[in-house]
Amino acid sequence: MKKLSYLLNVVLLGVVGFGVFKFVTGNIEIADDGRTSIVITADEKEFLMADMRLFLEAVEGIITATGEGDMEAVIEIATERGVAATGNEPPALMTKIPLEMKQLGFGTHDYFDTVAGIARDTGDATQVTAAMGVLLARCTSCHASYRFDVGE
Repeated sequence: MKKLSYLLNVVLLGVVGFGVFKFVTGNIEIADDGRTSIVITADEKEFLMADMRLFLEAVEGIITATGEGDMEAVIEIATERGVAATGNEPPALMTKIPLEMKQLGFGTHDYFDTVAGIARDTGDATQVTAAMGVLLARCTSCHASYRFDVGE
């Protein structure tokens, strides 16, 4: 009985270890353009592309609202794309994305909340614009580092 218990513990530890490994490393390859290729399904790619379009639409809305001096709209738009917009990611997809990209993506949601806070606390268009530069640098960094390729 002890041998069976030991064997089950070893198997369980191996499964958990593999899960942690996949969560950290993701399902990646090095692409011919030097970026990290994340190999996902077509549905997963559509999910991610839709999420990025929402980021881009939010950036457009925030910049427009900032130019019009409408900080209430900035706060609303930024908050909608903030951390509150997370939590509906497909679990299988999350195992395919490397940890660094997960941190960058969730950090970007968090930074939208930062933009909302700047707009709320200062009402200063110059500070909001500067924060949007930081946010867009996150987007540029991600797009320069990663791409999605349909595989499975």
